[in-house]
Amino acid sequence: MLTIAHLTKMEVLESTGISDVAVGVKRGSDELSMYNSPNSGMGSISDGASNGSDSKKLRVEEAPPSRVLHIRKLPNEASETEVIALGLPFGKVTNILTLKGKNQAFLEMGTEEAAITMVNYYTTVTPHVRNVPVFIQYSNHKELKTDAGNQRTQAVLQAVSAVQSGGSPSSDVQEALAAASSPVLRIIIDNMFYPVTLDVLQQIFSKFGTVMKIITFTKNNQFQALLQFSDPVNAQQAKLALDGQNIYNSCCTLRIDFSKLVNLNVKYNNDKSRDYTRPELPAGDGQPSLDPTVAAAFSKDSNSLLGALNPLSAAAAAAAAAGRVALAGQAGSSGVLLVSNLNEEMVTPQSLFTLFGVYGDVQRVKILYNKKDSALIQMSDANQAQLAMSHLNGQKMYGKIIRVTLSKHQTVALPRDGLDDQGLTKDYANSPLHRFKKPGSKNFQNIFPPSATLHLSNIPQDVTEDDLRLLFSNAGGTVKAFKFFQDRKMALIQMSTVEEAIQALIDLHNYNMGGNQHLRVSFSKSTI
Repeated sequence: MLTIAHLTKMEVLESTGISDVAVGVKRGSDELSMYNSPNSGMGSISDGASNGSDSKKLRVEEAPPSRVLHIRKLPNEASETEVIALGLPFGKVTNILTLKGKNQAFLEMGTEEAAITMVNYYTTVTPHVRNVPVFIQYSNHKELKTDAGNQRTQAVLQAVSAVQSGGSPSSDVQEALAAASSPVLRIIIDNMFYPVTLDVLQQIFSKFGTVMKIITFTKNNQFQALLQFSDPVNAQQAKLALDGQNIYNSCCTLRIDFSKLVNLNVKYNNDKSRDYTRPELPAGDGQPSLDPTVAAAFSKDSNSLLGALNPLSAAAAAAAAAGRVALAGQAGSSGVLLVSNLNEEMVTPQSLFTLFGVYGDVQRVKILYNKKDSALIQMSDANQAQLAMSHLNGQKMYGKIIRVTLSKHQTVALPRDGLDDQGLTKDYANSPLHRFKKPGSKNFQNIFPPSATLHLSNIPQDVTEDDLRLLFSNAGGTVKAFKFFQDRKMALIQMSTVEEAIQALIDLHNYNMGGNQHLRVSFSKSTI
C-alpha cells in the first residue's frame, strides 16, 4: 500500500537528487521525497526540472497489473482533474496522488480490470495532457491511501463523482474544475461509423453549460470541431465527463482537448458552423443550411445518448445506421489485423475467430505458415479492426500476452485451389456466428473489454447452476461466483482471472447445450 506517510519516511534517493516532491497539496514545511524501493512500479525516476527529463534514471522491472497506475512526464501546469480525466473513460477513479515537483502522479482505478483496459488502450493511442504526451504504467502498489485531510484532492474526487453520476458539482468544487482558462474545446471524432452532425454536438455538450459557437471541419482526414462555451468551467466539466466516451455504440469516440483559442469567429450559420448568439448570420455561398428534418432526427437521438452519458439505444442506433457513412478518411484503410506472440501449439483459426468475433465480424483468419505464432485477421471494416485492437492488445491467450496491430495488408488471401495449407487459413465470410450482421442489433450495446465476469445467454430451462459451474470448470478455470437472471435464460459467471474468462469464452461460446440450443458467451461490465 502506498501512503503519504510512507513517502515522508522512506529513504531519499541521494544518487538521483530527488527531493521536495509536493504530494497533492503542500504540507507545511514537510519535504516529501521519492523512495528507493523496487516496488515503486516506476519504469524510471528522474530529476529533470520539468516533464521528468531523462538525465538520470533508476531502472526497475515492469510491474505486474495493478489498479494503481503511475503516470510520468506530466506538464508542469497539469491539474488533478486533467489526470483523472485520463482514467474516466475506463471506469471509476477512486483516488489520486500527485507528485507535482516531479511531473508525476499515481491514479487508482476502481478495479484492476479497468486499469488493464486503460493501459492496453494507451499502448496504442498515446495519452496527452495539455497537448503533451504522457506515459502510463502499472505501479506495484495495490492501493493508494492519501490523507483524508487533503481537501483539494478530496474536492476533485467529489467533483468527478458528481459529474459521473450526472449531478452538478458544488461551487467550491467548481473552483477545482476551473484549471482550464479557455472556454473553447477542440474535439476529434475517432471511429466515425455513423454521421455526427453539428446539432448532435450541440445537444451533447449543452448538458454542461451554454454552447455559444461551433465550427466543424475535416483535418488530417479526421472530422473535428471547435466548440465554445460561455464559461471555461463548463468546458472543463465537459472534457472531464466526455473525453473518451462513444456517441454511438462502440464508435464515434470523442477525443477532447482545450484549444489555444479563447474566442471563435463564426461567419455563417449552416451545417458546418453555427453562432447560437447570432441567428441572423447568413448561410454563406454554396453552404446549405442544415435540413431541419435531419437536425430534428439527430437531436432526438442524441437526447437519449446524454441523459446520463449512456450509449445510444438500439432504436436510435438503427436510425443512425440508415445514414451510415464510411469512416472519415479511412475508406481505403485496412480492416486486417496482425496478431503476434500467439501460442503456436494451441492457437487455431477457430479460436481467433471466436475471440476477435466479440468485437466485430471476422471474415478470414490466416495463421502464417512460416511463423505460426502470428496470424492475420480480416474484420468487416477498419472500425471493427480498431475496436478489436484496442480491447485485445496485451491480453493473455493460451498463456501468452498477444500483440495486436493494424496490418499493411488490405485483405487476407485464401490459398490457391488445390494447395493444402494444413488448415491454417479459414474463410468465415458466411458464418452464421457473426454478432453484428444486423444494424442496430443489441450486440452493439454490449461490447465490453475482456473481464473475469462473463454474460451467458440462450440457456435451456432445464440447465442448472451446477451444470454451468461444472461446464466452465472443465474449461480449465475456477468459477468464483454465479448468478442467474430472473428468467434463468441468462446468467453471469465469474472466473478467477481475465485469462480464464477469455479461455472459457473461446471454448464455450456456441456450445451445444442440447435440443439444438447453443450457449452465447460475451464479456460483462458487471461483477457478482
